[in-house]
Amino acid sequence: MEGTIRCAANYVPLSPISFLERSAVVYRDRLSIVYGDHVKFTWRETRERCVKLASSLASRFRISPGEVVAVLAPNIQEMYELHFAVPMAGAVLCTLNIRHDSEMISTLLKHSVAKLVFVDYQFIDVAKGAIKIMSKSTATVPQLVLIPDSREHLPRSQSDIIEYEALLTMGNLDFEIRTPGDECDPIALNYTSGTTSSPKGVVYSHRGAYLNSLAAVLLNEMPSMSVYLWTVPMFHCNGWCLTWAVAAQGGTNVCLRAVTAKGIFKCISRHQVTHMSGAPTVLNMIINAPATERLRVPAKVSVMTGGAPPPSQVVFSMEQLGFNVCHSYGLTETYGPGTVCTWKPEWNSLPSETRAKIKSRQGVNHLGIEEVDVKDPVTMKSVPWDAKTIGEVMFRGNTVMNGYLHDEKATQEAFKGGWFRSGDLGVRHSDGYIELKDRSKDIIISGGENISTIEVESVLFRHPAVLEAAVVGRPDDHWGETPCAFVKLKEGYELTGDELISYCRKNLPHYMAPRTVVFEELPKTSTGKTQKFLLREKTKAMGSLPAGGKSKL
Repeated sequence: MEGTIRCAANYVPLSPISFLERSAVVYRDRLSIVYGDHVKFTWRETRERCVKLASSLASRFRISPGEVVAVLAPNIQEMYELHFAVPMAGAVLCTLNIRHDSEMISTLLKHSVAKLVFVDYQFIDVAKGAIKIMSKSTATVPQLVLIPDSREHLPRSQSDIIEYEALLTMGNLDFEIRTPGDECDPIALNYTSGTTSSPKGVVYSHRGAYLNSLAAVLLNEMPSMSVYLWTVPMFHCNGWCLTWAVAAQGGTNVCLRAVTAKGIFKCISRHQVTHMSGAPTVLNMIINAPATERLRVPAKVSVMTGGAPPPSQVVFSMEQLGFNVCHSYGLTETYGPGTVCTWKPEWNSLPSETRAKIKSRQGVNHLGIEEVDVKDPVTMKSVPWDAKTIGEVMFRGNTVMNGYLHDEKATQEAFKGGWFRSGDLGVRHSDGYIELKDRSKDIIISGGENISTIEVESVLFRHPAVLEAAVVGRPDDHWGETPCAFVKLKEGYELTGDELISYCRKNLPHYMAPRTVVFEELPKTSTGKTQKFLLREKTKAMGSLPAGGKSKL
C-alpha cells in the first residue's frame, strides 16, 4: 500500500530470549530442568539464574555485546542455562564439541576470539591443555570458569579458578537484559567438523534461532509442558535449536550427561518423557539394548532423528518398541533441521516396510525455511521430480546461517548462485519429497555407474546380524572403485564376508553389492555420524582388489 508507515513501536527484534521471559510467567512453577536425583528447577528459577549469570558476565568479566563466550560441557543444567544467559548479556555463545582434544579446542578458541570459557569438571584438563597451547602463540587467552559436579571435584590446585555457582551469587537480579538491537545480530557460533587448520565457524542470528526453534516445535508436534529428554548434544547446532524450543512451550528439560540405552529407558520411565532426538546411532542403541536394560515405554515417545538417513529396519524396530520416529534433515549451516518428512495419513495403511522407507526420506522444507530444492550445481536448474535424476540439495531462507566467521571466501562459495549449497546429493519424488542419495564426496562411481552408499547400507542394516554398517569406495584398477563395507555385528552373532556379500547380491544389482567386507568398530563423531573419511583412508591403504576377487577382513 502506498504511503504505508511502519510503526517503530511494533518492531521488536526476534530473539529466543523472549521464550524464557514468557515461560517464567506462564509456567513459573512448572519444572524447567531435571538432572539426576537432586537438581530440579522451575521456569521462574531458571530465568532468575540466567539473569544473574548474564549480570556477572557483564560486570565481573566486562563482556561486551558481540563478544564470544565459549562452553565445553555435556548435556547438563549449566549448558542449558548458558543458552539464555550468554545472549542475555549481549554475547555470542560458542558451544564446543566435548570430544575435541586440547589442540583442536585451542584452535577454535583462538579462531572465535573467545573471552571466557565455561568448562565442565570432566574436561578441565582438556581446557587447561588448550590454554597452555594458546599461551605459547598469543598474548590473550580466555579465562576459565569451572562447572563442578560437586565440591570434591574441585582440586585444591585449581582453587584459583572461579566456579559457576559462585559467579551466580555475584549477579544482580535487576540486571537489564541486553536484547539485540538488530534481530540479525549473532546469537551463537557453531563449528562444523573440519581440519584444525581451517575450522568453519557458522554464525547464527537471533532471528534464525527464533524461527528455527518455533519450526522445531511444529515439526516435533510438541505441545505445551512436554517433557524433552536430552540425547542429542546441546553443543551440536545448539541441540538442533531445541534448547530454545523447549522453553517456548514451557516444557521440562531432562538432562543426561552420558547417553546410554539404560539411561534413556530409565529417564523415559521415571519422568514420563514425551519427546527426544538423536542420530540413527542412538536409535540403534535403543533397539539393540539388552533385555536387562529395557523398561516398558509407558506412552508413545516422539523421536526426531537426523544426521544420517535412518535405515528402514531401524525405524520399524523403534515403532515396535513404542516410539514414533520423525525424520528431519539439515546441516550446521541450516541451524540443524531444515526439512521434515511430513507424514500423511494415507500412508498409515501401507505395509510396514514401505512406511519405514517413506519415513527415511528427508521430505520437504519446514515452515521456518523459505525453500529447499534439488538442483544441477552447474546450471542451477531444478531436477525433474522423477526420483531418479540426482542433483545437489540447496536451501534458502531465514534459517540459513549468516555466514562463516572470518571466512568471506568460503561464505561466498557456499552461497554461489543465491542458494546455500549443502554438498548433499539427492533426488525428488513425484510428491515433492526429497531423498538423499549421498554426500557428493561419498558417492561411489564404479565403471561409470553411480552407487549410492546409503542404498547399500540400507540393505546391510536389514541383515539380522548387522548392528552398524558404513560403505565407502575402494580403489580398483579396472572399475575405478568398488563398494567396501565396514560392518559391526550384533553381540552373539557370527557372519562371514562371503555370506554378507551373497546377501547383498540377492537384494541389490550385483555392481552395487560390496566386494570387500571389513568387520570392525566404526569410528564416530560426537553426534553419532560415521567418520567416513577415516574409512576412505583405510581403503586407500588396502589398494586395488585382484581382478575378479573378493576381500573379507
